[in-house]
Amino acid sequence: MSRIGRLPIDIPAGATVSVDGQNVAVKGPKGELSLVIAEPIQAKVEDNQVLVSRPDDERSSRALHGLTRSLIANQIIGVTQGYSKGLEVVGTGYRVAAKGSDLEFALGYSHPITVNPPDGISFAVEGNNKVTVNGIDKQLVGEVAANIRKLRKPEPYKGKGVRYAGEIVRRKAGKSGK
Repeated sequence: MSRIGRLPIDIPAGATVSVDGQNVAVKGPKGELSLVIAEPIQAKVEDNQVLVSRPDDERSSRALHGLTRSLIANQIIGVTQGYSKGLEVVGTGYRVAAKGSDLEFALGYSHPITVNPPDGISFAVEGNNKVTVNGIDKQLVGEVAANIRKLRKPEPYKGKGVRYAGEIVRRKAGKSGK
């Protein structure tokens, strides 16, 4: 039995989970999310808990069991608490500014780069070198943060670029003189 999949998911106060066949809808104070779970896996709500079960021990069923439970748990956390991912802009002349709901980056290119938030995502800018990506969908928050980091990845010689908050960039020694 899956160690993660067999654990029940507690539904906190203020959140509601409804299961309709393979569709799971989660509503909370921050919004609502829905998920279509893969075919052999079943979910049901009992005693303010969500239980995820599988019908057999086939390899694909075992793989989907824990995944489905984690996805539902992440949605419940998202609609109640939300998710955020921090980014830091490091480098001389590198900065970020909020232009309405958009972000404008100066990353050493000949032009400023504008990033528009997708639906359900908001940005918070602290100073001119810290950005926080907020939202209720864990996957979407991580994807938007990764796309922003991809604009200028941290390079190993001077450490310049966009990095996650707390990310450690391994530095390399440059050319050695004679």
